[in-house]
Amino acid sequence: MKKLIAEGVGTMFLVLLACGSAVLAGPTIDVLGIGICFGLVLICLCYAIGNISGCHVNPAVSFGMWIAGRMKTGEFIGYVVAQLIGATIGAAFLYALSEMGAGFTYGGITAASDNAIAANVLQPGATSGMALLTEGLLTFFFVFVILAATDAKKGAGKFAGLAIGIALGLVNIVGIPVDNCSVNPARSFGPAVFSPNAWGDFWIMVVGPLVGAAVAVLCWKAIAGTDKNSVE
Repeated sequence: MKKLIAEGVGTMFLVLLACGSAVLAGPTIDVLGIGICFGLVLICLCYAIGNISGCHVNPAVSFGMWIAGRMKTGEFIGYVVAQLIGATIGAAFLYALSEMGAGFTYGGITAASDNAIAANVLQPGATSGMALLTEGLLTFFFVFVILAATDAKKGAGKFAGLAIGIALGLVNIVGIPVDNCSVNPARSFGPAVFSPNAWGDFWIMVVGPLVGAAVAVLCWKAIAGTDKNSVE
């Protein structure tokens, strides 16, 4: 239960603070600043709850860990449920803030009138195919870094959180101009609950990250060999 609470609280803060950077400060800090905020939030969470739950805060990461043999099926399902609930609570807080600030300038890339809480939607000129490929490739990189950094024998040890956070920041800098960058179905789910216009593109934020995570596992196994820490 402690692991599930940690995942829920962690995902809540990821959505509230990282997406909040786009909502409350996007026009000022722009894409680079938003990407840095995503990375910094995850670094903080890695060192706050990493020793409790592993700090997945992302169904795609949990999916990768599951198919890599590092999680049991029941634990994987519990993590995903906790992440979705946490993301929804974080988005609810962010939505409440957006409703309180009459006259305040909201939004990062998409205009506030269309996307007040940084939901994942295709940006002007982007196509579904472009977004799907972007999400797959960026999640591939992100999950690959996580698998490598957290490997018991080949990983980065106490520096894993830095590598993981920096990786999230990098993929957001690249992906935000395409679809506000997901690489995390929970991060997409929470804001979509309060942004009905985002549901049309939501499938991209699920399929792309899950496929990317699966490819990352295959690639890491090919490079590193069999994971000795697989769950029984």
